[in-house]
Amino acid sequence: MDAHQKTLKTLAALAILLCSQAFVGRSDLELRPSAPARIVSIVPAVTEMLFAMGAGPQVVGVGSYDHFPAEAERLPKVGALLDPDFEKILSLRPDLVVVYDSQTDFIARLQRASIPIFHYQHAGLADITSTVRQLGDAVGRRRDAETVAAGIERELDAIRRRVAPLPKVRTLLVFGRENGSLRGIYASGGVGFLHDLLLIAGGIDVFDDIKRQNVVISAEQVLARAPDAIIEFHDSDATDARMSAEKQVWRQLPSVPAVRNDRVYLLKGDFLTVPGPRIVQVARLLADALHPK
Repeated sequence: MDAHQKTLKTLAALAILLCSQAFVGRSDLELRPSAPARIVSIVPAVTEMLFAMGAGPQVVGVGSYDHFPAEAERLPKVGALLDPDFEKILSLRPDLVVVYDSQTDFIARLQRASIPIFHYQHAGLADITSTVRQLGDAVGRRRDAETVAAGIERELDAIRRRVAPLPKVRTLLVFGRENGSLRGIYASGGVGFLHDLLLIAGGIDVFDDIKRQNVVISAEQVLARAPDAIIEFHDSDATDARMSAEKQVWRQLPSVPAVRNDRVYLLKGDFLTVPGPRIVQVARLLADALHPK
């Protein structure tokens, strides 16, 4: 993959993240008399939920950025947030399509075609498991969905209890910036599922006072907030050499406690910014970084 393709991938993934850091779901139930047999989902988090609750055999098409589980990777790709392929979706004869609620034009086209819709909307971490349950109802997998949701809640609570007696760590959580520089830093603000996961992991968000899911910050603001730890997310295809080089970039700010005390942690994995069933893994990685055993 060349530099241009990597840039396009990063921008597209960031657009999805900024539009869907957490969500609640609702479906047009009145349009569907029974559980759907042919589901198209262009939302990575919801695609993961469907497979987690055993509805994978009902899924016939997925979004361009739906890579997990492996079974989803093999299904037809039908576009994503910015480029849904209506004609290809129509050719799959779906009886339920999962969409971002911000896709108003696309939703209108689906409605004109009388195709039932499951809407993906913004909300908080707690609504992830609520949506799992609502999705289970919508696709005829209520019991399996309850098992998935309860398991997520139980494991998150176990992580919360484990770190509760430990000191809270003032943390800057970064999920995007220009490669090789400290420009265009996208960080977690005071709301959203990433912010909530950081709190569960025993962190204090240094931008907690800015009540947005994401903030674009400068190096000067990092200096002013003086985090004790910096956690930064990278794509799964980042090489060890690149990870090492990107960590060195933070040495431009030697007075920041996180840099001075070597508490800059780089994590990689495309799942890190997907608010689906694997959020437990994200919370565990954050907790292990902030509170090494």
